[in-house]
Amino acid sequence: MFRWILGGREAQSSVEKSPVLCIGEEQPKNWFTELQVLKGHFDIVRFLVQIDDFRCASAGDDGLILVWNIETGERLQELRGHSQQITAMTTFSCSDGLVSHPSLISASSDRSVSLWDPDTGNRVQTISDLQSSVKCLLVLERLCLWVSGGEELCLWNRDFQLQCQKQSHSDTGITALIELPKNCMAAAMDKEIMIYRLTVAPDSSLTVAELRCLSDHQDQVRALINVSDGLFASGSHAGELILWDAIDWNILAYEHILWEESQSPAQQLSTNGKVAEQPGRGGGELYCVLLILAAVGSGLYVYSVLTKTVVAYRKVAHDSNVLHTMLLSDRSEVMSCSEDGSVRMWEIQDLPLPAEPASPGFFGLWNFGRSNKQSGPPKKIMDVPNIRTLELTGDLIGHSGAVQMFVSFKENGLVTCSADHLLILWKNGERQSHRRSLALFKKLEENGGL
Repeated sequence: MFRWILGGREAQSSVEKSPVLCIGEEQPKNWFTELQVLKGHFDIVRFLVQIDDFRCASAGDDGLILVWNIETGERLQELRGHSQQITAMTTFSCSDGLVSHPSLISASSDRSVSLWDPDTGNRVQTISDLQSSVKCLLVLERLCLWVSGGEELCLWNRDFQLQCQKQSHSDTGITALIELPKNCMAAAMDKEIMIYRLTVAPDSSLTVAELRCLSDHQDQVRALINVSDGLFASGSHAGELILWDAIDWNILAYEHILWEESQSPAQQLSTNGKVAEQPGRGGGELYCVLLILAAVGSGLYVYSVLTKTVVAYRKVAHDSNVLHTMLLSDRSEVMSCSEDGSVRMWEIQDLPLPAEPASPGFFGLWNFGRSNKQSGPPKKIMDVPNIRTLELTGDLIGHSGAVQMFVSFKENGLVTCSADHLLILWKNGERQSHRRSLALFKKLEENGGL
């Protein structure tokens, strides 16, 4: 999973907010029936990063980084050092012999980047007085390198030594980065995607070269994701979704989700198409169904990589812009959070008959390649065979401000962060009750009964 804050440019109109969804108190498919509020931040919490199976780090506009035990809700570490808001954060694991120790890299508006040890809370390395703020971070674990993106693209080694850099050609700078095969990277810069290649010289020096500029989007690129080893996808502010070949960078499919002119869509993407086990960790088998979840404005759309069509949708999933999404790989389930303060669970289901009507021009389903992008009128949803819907199965009510993102720890719980300065740890209530009962019985046995 990856995370970008992709809010709309304008507030949504009252017309958009009118179809209010309500699931009620009975939510049999919502297993998050127990919650724990985690306090410690003093401003908007924008970032959550999973460190391991039982720890996560949170950061935001107060410049603090807090490390939490998601099993107990205990605050383990408080990382202080940045004087302004955090702009990017990621984990950095670099093997030292047989041991791989997880660290945290954080970037701030104070034009510094720091490396932290989450076990001790110590700042191991820091880079100050950068030319500009870093907007995104990318770790190249195989090469034990990391990349920062902003007004320039900088390549760093594990000791935080600058290896090489490239100036951005866009006023907005680099806003998203992903790794591609053959030591390549894709960087989003305004309406363009720049492809870079990393080369290691015989003397172990590194260089970064610009290979190609992909200028097929009509608006600002807001999201980049790896779908599989050979595919990646990009999404623009105008609701465009482009599927790319990750080797030769050609367009494989183009989808445009059309909206009324009064609306200002923004897009973020997530997928279940990643490799089940990352290289070096065993496995390498792809999931059978490759899907991309696109959030455009307040709507959610499930796109099939195999059929090159939208296969499920919910035109209005929230009362305001969706900020983060997750499509579970092993089930037909979706999660999303929004500026309206809600966190919702969805299930992909067949549409009832008659199918939900669609306004003309709601979707544009296009053929392969850029040359066909503007040809012919867009199809309606009713023209798409086997179209499905997203049925609301759970509504997690707890935050009073915009929910920025969430991190799933699977059966161990879900963590959400918000503009209300809080984190909420959501738990499976039935599982927690069972664990407490077992702990009580164990204690009774140790004490010789009642």
